[in-house]
Amino acid sequence: HTHGDHTGSNEFFPPTVDIVAHENTKANMEKMDAFKGDKVKFLPKKTYKDKMILGKGKDEIDLFYFGRAHTSGDTWVVFPSLRAMHAGDAFAGKNTPIIDANNGGSAVEYAKTLAKASSSIKNVDTILTGHSTLMTPADLKEYADFNNDFLTWVQGEIKAGKTVDAAAAEFKIPDKYKGYSVSTFLGGVKNNVQIAFNELKK
Repeated sequence: HTHGDHTGSNEFFPPTVDIVAHENTKANMEKMDAFKGDKVKFLPKKTYKDKMILGKGKDEIDLFYFGRAHTSGDTWVVFPSLRAMHAGDAFAGKNTPIIDANNGGSAVEYAKTLAKASSSIKNVDTILTGHSTLMTPADLKEYADFNNDFLTWVQGEIKAGKTVDAAAAEFKIPDKYKGYSVSTFLGGVKNNVQIAFNELKK
C-alpha cells in the first residue's frame, strides 16, 4: 500500500527492477510529494486489479486484492512454495485496525475484505503481518469476526444516538477476543469510530 514505510525505499532499487502495486495504490502514491518531480520514476511500473502472478515454480508469487481495509490498495502476497502469505497492514495482529480514510481505507468494508481474504486463500499455514507477529489462517478468520463485531457495535451506538466521542470512550474489546489490545496509532479507536460514522451516515 501507499504509506512511506512501505514505499519509501523504492528509489533505492535499480531501474531494472519493476515496481508492482495495486492500481489504487499507484493512484494514491501519485498524490504523495515523495513521488513528484523527478521522483515520479519510482512509481509502480506495473499494476493489477484483482490478481497477478509473478514468476513460476518455486519462485512464484501471487498478488491478491480483496477490497478496502487499511487503505484502498492493500495487496496480499502469497508465496505458494512456502505456504506463507504477507498480509501487510490490513491484518494488524491482535490489535484494533489502523484505518487511513485519506488513502481509501474503510471501517465498513474492513471486515468484509478480511473475510474474503480468509475464505479465498488456500494452502497457507503462516501469515506475516505488517507490524505484528506471525499469525495463522485461524487468526485471520478471528480478526475478520473481530472487525465485523466492531462494525455491528458502531451501528448500535449510532442507533442509540451516541456521538463519536461518547462511543469511542465506551469502547471495550469484547471478552471473547483474548489477548487483543487497542492501538493508539493514527487516532486509534476514535479515528475508526469516526470513519465508521462518516460511512454509515452517508
